[in-house]
Amino acid sequence: MTSRRKAELELLDEALAILDAGFASLPDARPGALPAGLREALLAAAERLRDTAPYHHPLYLGHMQKPPHPAARLAYSLSLGLNPNNHAYDGGRASSRMEQEAVARIAAMFGWDTHLGHLCGGGTLANFEALWVARELGHGRGIAASVQAHYSHARLAGVLGVPFHPIAADRLGRMDIAALERALAKGTVGTVVATLGTTATGAVDPLHDILALRRRHAFRLHVDAAYGGYFTLAANLGDDARRAFDALSQADSIAVDPHKHGLQPYGCGCILFRDPHVRQVYRHDSPYTYLDSADPHLGEISLECSRPGAAAVALWTTLRLLPLVRGGEFAHGLEAGRNAALALHQALAQDERFVPLSPPQLDVVVWAVRADSASLASARTRQVFQAARERDLHLAMVTMPRAMLEPFKPVRAWDADTITCLRACVMKPEHGAWLKEILERLDGAAGKYLA
Repeated sequence: MTSRRKAELELLDEALAILDAGFASLPDARPGALPAGLREALLAAAERLRDTAPYHHPLYLGHMQKPPHPAARLAYSLSLGLNPNNHAYDGGRASSRMEQEAVARIAAMFGWDTHLGHLCGGGTLANFEALWVARELGHGRGIAASVQAHYSHARLAGVLGVPFHPIAADRLGRMDIAALERALAKGTVGTVVATLGTTATGAVDPLHDILALRRRHAFRLHVDAAYGGYFTLAANLGDDARRAFDALSQADSIAVDPHKHGLQPYGCGCILFRDPHVRQVYRHDSPYTYLDSADPHLGEISLECSRPGAAAVALWTTLRLLPLVRGGEFAHGLEAGRNAALALHQALAQDERFVPLSPPQLDVVVWAVRADSASLASARTRQVFQAARERDLHLAMVTMPRAMLEPFKPVRAWDADTITCLRACVMKPEHGAWLKEILERLDGAAGKYLA
């Protein structure tokens, strides 16, 4: 056992003793021995879990997965013996209060002193609640989002029975403002979804320009910042991204995922509304649930019912250790990942075998493999991807449209309308220190197939 792991377990044991002391008046109801077969079952689970990618390691840059902070892991474990349910105060009194405090700190990060919000399973559900509220408030004419927005928005529009209007993206992957204005002029759009950090490339929609359109067209504005929201704290954004994040406080609702950049275990999403009066949309009664508080229970302002109080305890504990302030330790971690992403982009731009897209707006880097044709470029990408994985370098692949790639001239002949590219989520603060190792392994993987 490493000294770090031993120290964590000792700390958890100390915290559990404090928690147990709060229930010292109760008769002991715990069995004296561990259940028979528990050791075998747990070791079997550990063996099965070895068949997975090393999401926690700096050599993993594939998907938007970031290891939880030790504060989150330990606090989550601390609360599991109680297994609180944050549907109602009666099922999770302390954890419900901790959720409200943690969510208020996230809202304050976006400049909101008053708000309505709660945690949820993830970004999809957070976005769903925002779009559902928009429909219930009478903004049901249609939902507009960029073609580079998360695919779930079109699906959610279908679930809600609301028309979906895909809006073209520019060559940087951002929503095209002229295309959005044309859609708004038709009078069929009631809600606009702006994405601050697209899943594919980390592109940041020009929120400030979208807000300018609201002066001429009436629509509700929801911001999907599930991946990128925390970057509002970063001091090293480019000018366009900074302008967009500085306009966040003017949105009607915001979705953000603490289980992405917020250092939390899955699933921990968050939905926020600027106007707390939208709680009227959620109004319902549950006489067998909401018993001992005149304040609104979290289940009264959420589409979900049972929700893990452990997620709130983990988030609250992390925020106590790492406040959401510019210039703080948490913000420096975001900035370190972004600096590493910029350095990776620069290194790729100097390698004639690769063609990176525009410099990352956040910390996602996308690059094509240079080839004679689009189809060959895609085939070589798949080969390099597999060769990198064999070298324990874990990347991702993403299919990009010709319109976004053509300005960078990755191929001589376009025999396909898309190219499969390589993608790296440079999310971990350690990635900067590991960049040399990452590039060496990428070079070895590419050298097997590329001249």
